[in-house]
Amino acid sequence: MRKKDILELKKRFKKDQCTFSKMCGCYVNGEKNIILKFRETFLNLDEDEYFKYLEIAKKVLSGTIDNNILELKFPLNEDLINERQISLMKLKNSQLKDDNLLDNFYNIIINNYDYTGNFLILLFHDAYDVITKTRDNLKIDESEEVYEYVLCAICPVSLSGPGLRYFEEENKIKARIRDWVVDPPTNGFVFPAFIDRSADVNSVMYYTKNAKDTHPELMENVLGCYSKQTVTIQKETFQSIIKDTFSADEKKADKIFSEIQENLNNMVDEYNAIYDDTDCEPISLTKDDVQNLLIESGVPEEITTKIEKSYVENFGNDLPLAENLIDAKVLKANEQRKKEEKLQKQVEILESRLEQIKRETAIDSETNLSTELNEDNQNLEESSETDIEENLENNTDSQEYDVILKVKPGKIPQIKSQVIDGQKCIVIPVNEDEQATVNGLDNLI
Repeated sequence: MRKKDILELKKRFKKDQCTFSKMCGCYVNGEKNIILKFRETFLNLDEDEYFKYLEIAKKVLSGTIDNNILELKFPLNEDLINERQISLMKLKNSQLKDDNLLDNFYNIIINNYDYTGNFLILLFHDAYDVITKTRDNLKIDESEEVYEYVLCAICPVSLSGPGLRYFEEENKIKARIRDWVVDPPTNGFVFPAFIDRSADVNSVMYYTKNAKDTHPELMENVLGCYSKQTVTIQKETFQSIIKDTFSADEKKADKIFSEIQENLNNMVDEYNAIYDDTDCEPISLTKDDVQNLLIESGVPEEITTKIEKSYVENFGNDLPLAENLIDAKVLKANEQRKKEEKLQKQVEILESRLEQIKRETAIDSETNLSTELNEDNQNLEESSETDIEENLENNTDSQEYDVILKVKPGKIPQIKSQVIDGQKCIVIPVNEDEQATVNGLDNLI
């Protein structure tokens, strides 16, 4: 099933291109009772109704493939027949003119549709003269096939909300009458499917508005097809299989799932790089692929076995496409998480380096301080000697002394005044390793 096939059909649902021949309907209340049945020649509808019904038909071909529009297959029994498929073929061939076929079809939906409330079943019949196209997509004014199909839409019918409105006749604002309003379809189908611009009687194009609530009872019991999961459901199922195994540690489960998503994305990228072809079939995620992803993501062997078993139980032979299980939001969040972890490591390295620089700076400061103190002491001693000499010279010039002493600063505290033999003396202790000179004369001691 291709998007361009769906768009080709949908583009025809316009006033000047639409070729719907008949439209039938069945209105059902909440008690599953038929309130109204009708059949109309579509082109004879009033203009307002014509476009409203046309909008409903368009909705059945809206949304994304594999999420809102699913290609369903008919299973065959031993006689290679399928009763539901045959019933749909008869309905299509009758061009919606056989009341018995219509009533049977309505009843099958009413008895199997799991819905509480009023709803409307609509059926459209069309025959599309498929124009032949050349290889370069240029149209040729001739056809090789007339694609005849029926389109079904199931629309909820809800009571409009209470409110006020203006009544022009009375020129008053009063409570408006609550009406039963037909809402856009929530489910529907096209039979046979339009595949590669041709009818495929072994398939149905099934529509679901809500990708999480697909009503599989319609697929199986009404259409007689194998039910199929949407991409949204497949993603949620795959995520649950992984995370439920690590239910005791939610944080670890999130991290493991993020790693698996990244490895899955890399696997798809590698496949696309090898098979760089737009017509190449996308790959399905097999049990072996799951095992390899778990091993690459560092999942323990015993947990890997549990996940593989759960994967097979949930998907069976209907394996999902690998690319459909990739969650872009998880990949983006994982990329952001890794960036933050990298930044955190860089911050820790910088903090460690800063502490090292502080320690080295502190040691250098102590060394420099000690050196400066020694230099200051030496400078102080030298400046003291110089000051003493200058003072002596200045004092000598200003006054006449009988005795003038010039000693190193360290000797000053040792000088004493003492009376010896009745004579006042100045006593200066001299050690053995010290030298002394008096008026330039050495060896006087």
